[in-house]
Amino acid sequence: MDQIISKLILYGGYPKDEILMQMADICKKVKSGDYDKEKVVEQAYRQVKNLLILGTDYGFDTNLWHNYLTFLLITNENPFSLTSEKTGAGNGSVNHFAKNDYKAFLELFHYDFSYLEEALGVDCFSTLSDYTAIGKPELMYNKNVSKKVQALSLKLAAAKDEDEFFDGVTGFYKDYGVGMFGLNKAFRIGCVDEKGTVTFQAINNMEHVVLDDLIGYELQKQKLIDNTEAFVNGKKANNVLLFGDSGTGKSTSIKAIVNEYYDKGLRMIEIYKHQFQNLSNVIAQIKNRNYKFIIYMDDLSFEDFEIEYKFLKAVIEGGVETKPENVLIYATSNRRHLIKETWNDRNDMEYDNGLHRSDTMEEKLSLVYRFGVTICYSKPSPKQFQEISLGLARRAGITLDDETILAEANKWELSHGGISGRTAEQFVKYLSAGEN
Repeated sequence: MDQIISKLILYGGYPKDEILMQMADICKKVKSGDYDKEKVVEQAYRQVKNLLILGTDYGFDTNLWHNYLTFLLITNENPFSLTSEKTGAGNGSVNHFAKNDYKAFLELFHYDFSYLEEALGVDCFSTLSDYTAIGKPELMYNKNVSKKVQALSLKLAAAKDEDEFFDGVTGFYKDYGVGMFGLNKAFRIGCVDEKGTVTFQAINNMEHVVLDDLIGYELQKQKLIDNTEAFVNGKKANNVLLFGDSGTGKSTSIKAIVNEYYDKGLRMIEIYKHQFQNLSNVIAQIKNRNYKFIIYMDDLSFEDFEIEYKFLKAVIEGGVETKPENVLIYATSNRRHLIKETWNDRNDMEYDNGLHRSDTMEEKLSLVYRFGVTICYSKPSPKQFQEISLGLARRAGITLDDETILAEANKWELSHGGISGRTAEQFVKYLSAGEN
């Protein structure tokens, strides 16, 4: 196996602790005939465990070895895969090197582990190639990723030669992209190194909601749809601020938008206030990718002593570097003006440094003007609350009559935070638990 891996050019250079490299080391030791059987068996079992962990994380099934190799191919961000993501496979000389690597991967797909199992007295690799996974709830893994990997895995395993293998992999790059952005919908920021390079972490358990799940707010949803469709279709679009009462569906609307436009290349990166200083680095790493990114800021607000809003203002508008066309900012807030005002802000007495307080207030308020689209989600009326409660109850399969549901909904909101969509949702969960 190590001889096959040594042929890799574009897809080479895996770290020593990668499963593929460890497997190659095991095969090399066994073929040499000079090895400690107990230690090599232990090493083999460690890699089997790593394959099982990967399979559990991504819901792989049937042939974990093929799934793993496919996962390597579609997450390897090299010059060829990144170019294929943006423009598709062309006719350049680099295709020669890519096909060389795919020929090697085809050999790895059909690698015969029988000699290894015979020498070590194990059957784990045969089991991995004919694997039946235990059914798991979708929130334990990203079903969308799992289905894509397994579908491509079957296609690559059936490829007659490297040309067919090439078409399968590059077609995937063109359709979905490469790396974590090609597989996942939503991300958060992990660590940031001393050079400012940001590590993104996929959010695998994002709630699978669609806009129809949010009852009411039709005008608000349509405004969000219009802006987002313009964005994913390459037209001019605006940053969006969704503001208003809590529990009215602001965050749900954005999650639903990402779910509904994922297939058109829309991705979301969630960022928190303390990370705003890294906004420029985040944008620098995504501006040349073949996706549309929403940078999502939930429950955005600032106290009068906080200055993080300055980083946000600089990025949205007014910084030295223009915000790229594949990035928009969508934020939610319970405050219309985002930054808390005080009576002192309205007092026009001068500070010691000669600045007027009204100038400071204007600077704070100007942040909201950086959002070209502002959408108000106000608290529903009593009648709307009843419509939402009844609609959610029927969707949940509640069999009580309308009059009983509405009477119970009214009782519930009086002792559970008042009228809101969130209160209605919590009420319906309570009813569902009672019926079950």
